[in-house]
This record gives sequence, C-alpha cells and structure tokens, in this order.
Amino acid sequence: MAEYSANAVQTVNPGESIIFTDAPVPCTRGLVRHRDETGSFLLRGDVTQCACCGRRNRFSNYLVDFGANIAIPEGGTVEAISVAITIDSATIPASDMIVTPAAVEQYFNVSRAVNAQIWSGCCETVTIRNTSSQPILVQNANVIFSR
Repeated sequence: MAEYSANAVQTVNPGESIIFTDAPVPCTRGLVRHRDETGSFLLRGDVTQCACCGRRNRFSNYLVDFGANIAIPEGGTVEAISVAITIDSATIPASDMIVTPAAVEQYFNVSRAVNAQIWSGCCETVTIRNTSSQPILVQNANVIFSR
C-alpha cells in the first residue's frame, strides 16, 4: 500500500492533474513511483507466478482509492465541476466524480475507488485530472494505491 496527499488548497486548471505534495506512506517496493510536486504516479506491473498453477500472471491489479474536497473558485461560473482518474491519459469513465455547487467556494467531497490492471512487465501512469471546463479548487486530496 502507498498513500499520497495534498492538504493545502490548490487551483487546478481544466485538463491538468491534482498535485500531490506529501507521502505519508510511500511505496518502498518500487511498484508505485511518484515524482515530488506532481500529480503523476507510475505503477509497475509486477511479474509474479500464480500459486495454484505456476503460470505467470498477465497483469497486476491495483486498487486506486481517491478522495478530496472540490469547489469553484471566486470569479468562476456556478455549474457542474468534475475530476476523474486517468491511466496513461485516458479517463476511466466509471471514475468521473461530478458535483454542482450552489455557489463559489462551496466545497463538496468527492471520492472513487477503481481497479487498475497494469500489464506485467509494463508501467502505466495514473493521475487524477480536472475534467471540468473551468479551473477548480482542490483541498485535502488523498490517493491510496493497494495491490
């Protein structure tokens, strides 16, 4: 398990990723790599053998569990805002987290957990991206990667 967070309020522009600044529980096995002060996580598909049949697994399963508070910044348009989990820049449709605040700077908590399959021997990049049409505020962001 690896956990990363960002407690300070940050403005995330459309199409950009939430930046994670802290690693309360960093990955010590090299399966989850994070470049400091970015929103990119590189997940490695571990090559393992199945205990029951001895065959090599084709992929590694990671549970990506994300949560944060999001809002529209002062001067923004009151409308639906959203974030989503992406793998190699492709949005996972079931991970879209949408809220519609009634006013600017009115925070909503969003969260989602998805299963990410990473092919054995490969690495793929996971981010949490602003999929709204305007900048959003993000506070108390947290992501956990479990295998």
